[in-house]
Amino acid sequence: MALPQEDIFRISALQKFGGSDFSVPIPLSTNLAKKLDEFRPDIIHSHHPFLLGGTALRVASTRNLPIVYTYHTRYDLYGHYVIKNSEATKRLALALSVGYAELCDAVIAPSNSMAAFLAPKIRNTRTVVIPTGVNIEKLGSTDTTGIREEYGIPDDTFVVGHVGRLAQEKNLKFLTDAIVDFLRGRDSAHAVITGDGEMADQMRDAFAEAGLSNRAHMIGFKTGKHLARAYAAMDVFAFSSVSETQGLVLIEAMAAGVPVVALDANGVCDVVVDRVNGRLLANDASTSAFSKSLNWVADSSTTDINELETNAKETADQFSQLKTVQKTLELYSSLINAQPVRAKIAHSTWEDAKRRLTAHWSSFGNVASAVGSAILWPEPPVE
Repeated sequence: MALPQEDIFRISALQKFGGSDFSVPIPLSTNLAKKLDEFRPDIIHSHHPFLLGGTALRVASTRNLPIVYTYHTRYDLYGHYVIKNSEATKRLALALSVGYAELCDAVIAPSNSMAAFLAPKIRNTRTVVIPTGVNIEKLGSTDTTGIREEYGIPDDTFVVGHVGRLAQEKNLKFLTDAIVDFLRGRDSAHAVITGDGEMADQMRDAFAEAGLSNRAHMIGFKTGKHLARAYAAMDVFAFSSVSETQGLVLIEAMAAGVPVVALDANGVCDVVVDRVNGRLLANDASTSAFSKSLNWVADSSTTDINELETNAKETADQFSQLKTVQKTLELYSSLINAQPVRAKIAHSTWEDAKRRLTAHWSSFGNVASAVGSAILWPEPPVE
């Protein structure tokens, strides 16, 4: 169920910041304090260590409320969006997100592997594993006719599919090369790539150069029933990203009964079990090995395919929204009934990382000089 619009307070933002799909908020007014006074929250939940993250911390601090932070993203792997993708940038981005987590009362890790990654880094804040829930019921569509008919794909043709933001950090050159290799070795097979982003043109050009434009279909961004039909049209889901914290599209694919071929990485290994609901390859596997695993699925017997599909659906059921919302509410209750653990923001690791990262940006004459730390680290009045 969607949240009523009157319960949403929207913040003005700069869209597609730095050529990315992300938005940067414009410094806030005191209207936020008024909204908070009216709403009277019991807990604050933050999903970002900067941008509005600083505002969330200060709201929690000034109102003596517990704050939860969901560690959605490995920010150290996203430096290419804003400045030179240096090792120093990666270290500072990691210090920023870890330092932020240590200022919160609890951290939600969306997967066991992400919790293991955070364990030696976040020592003073409670970490709880709660996956981001998926509406698995809406993804159980068996209607494959819409996508297949639209793109001229026969009903009996094997289809390898992918869904996601077509972005640099998703390791999509690897995926494209593997799909090209698979399609070249299987004349009747097709591919369906669902999503959009800066890598879309490169992928399209690669398929064209390989002479596969008529069998590799870039169908753009889809939502709702159109996305469900895209998943339903697939016989195997191909996933090459190694920068995920969970990989929701893997669960969505499995909810549609689609086995997955993926590279072993944080988040992915919590979902894909090799030869049970798909294939899980070493994260340094070759494109040839990935292509062979796609063929492994395509060459499986009907009985084995049915077993893979059944196991995939059972895996997805573990990540239903109903189950994950209940776990989140239980965490909220435990924090609301306890005294907030209020770490001091001043002189914290987070504040130190902010200063160093801003200085690092300034040395490249990029973000800090262009928009200023007031936009990246907005600190509006909260009372």
